[in-house]
Amino acid sequence: MTETSHRPSGDPAAVPSPSANEPYLVVDELTVRFPTADGLVQAVTDLSYTLEQGKTLGIVGESGSGKSVSSMAIMGLHDYKRTRMSGSIRVGGQEVVGLSSEKMRTIRGGDVAMIFQDPLTSLHPFYSVGSQIAEAYTAHNKASKSQARAKAIEMLDRVGIPQPKSRVDDYPHQFSGGMRQRAMIAMALVNDPKLLIADEPTTALDVTVQAQILDLLQELQRDFNSAIIIITHDLGVVAEMADDVLVMYGGRAVEKGPTREILTHPEMPYTWGLLSSVPDVSADTDARLIPIPGNPPSLLDPPTGCPFHPRCAHRSKVPGDLCRTELPELVTGNRPGHTKRCHLANPDSIYEAEVLPEIAPDLVEVVAEDATPAETGTGLFGPDDEAADGGSVAPENR
Repeated sequence: MTETSHRPSGDPAAVPSPSANEPYLVVDELTVRFPTADGLVQAVTDLSYTLEQGKTLGIVGESGSGKSVSSMAIMGLHDYKRTRMSGSIRVGGQEVVGLSSEKMRTIRGGDVAMIFQDPLTSLHPFYSVGSQIAEAYTAHNKASKSQARAKAIEMLDRVGIPQPKSRVDDYPHQFSGGMRQRAMIAMALVNDPKLLIADEPTTALDVTVQAQILDLLQELQRDFNSAIIIITHDLGVVAEMADDVLVMYGGRAVEKGPTREILTHPEMPYTWGLLSSVPDVSADTDARLIPIPGNPPSLLDPPTGCPFHPRCAHRSKVPGDLCRTELPELVTGNRPGHTKRCHLANPDSIYEAEVLPEIAPDLVEVVAEDATPAETGTGLFGPDDEAADGGSVAPENR
């Protein structure tokens, strides 16, 4: 695979027509590098995944794992003069890596939209919220100012802003945090995008507003049949919303699979660490969190071998020095549709014998009786909270 120091080479128009069965979003071996005075930041490396319309993908991982960088690449928001990018990103069959700025603008905000992490800094402080939503609408539709204003009012009402006819002229600083997030959602959805990227949509919001925002996203997905990528640190959000989960670490995918499988049968020690770090609200007040030891890797000088090996408590279970010297491939796990990047030969038995007793001791006896969480409907995320759509599950206490 080759990289370019500026705009990726190749004519997007020459890309073959996609198969009729191809998912709406196809990310194939995406690599993103940022040259700096200190060296080359290896932000994303060989990332591949797909997403169909009407489905939700949760991307999780610590800060600096490449979640937002890869999603901004889909939106074409990286400065090609300061970015080295290779690989392929196809949106509705259209190759967007190397697409001109003019053509990318026809896709961005229309077919693909993004809810940014901080709506206060993403909304322009000098323009009213309504005018910014209206501008997003007129950029992709032939509409008069009055029609665009009416559309902005309609969308504000659609996302639950009270008194939208009067609030349409308010400025971002006049909205609360939850209302600004709703306004960002209104702007993202004003053109009925087929793909919506939500980058930490519930950050810094209280739990009540978080629940309202998640309910809103799910409702709008049902209405528009949008594909959704939700980037988050919150595994509870993933459990409630996502059909599939992609775990990233050090700019790479380290585990992928259906949400319930990843959350009840994780096969990669980093995913075990993420689950162990989730607080249990039903636990004793003196109970300690189980943090992942060490710090995330430097993307200027990533570790050799498995990127997680300096922090992994289980590397001694791998023969020889493989964890330090050889990068594990992303291979099929023990269940259909589940892939993991790890040298461990028996992750299930290690998880059941060593990890579960710490993070969910009530399940140890169940597992010992050969009744797996998937078979009994129990696990870190219980049966009573299984979503009505049959895909995802909502968190209980973890």
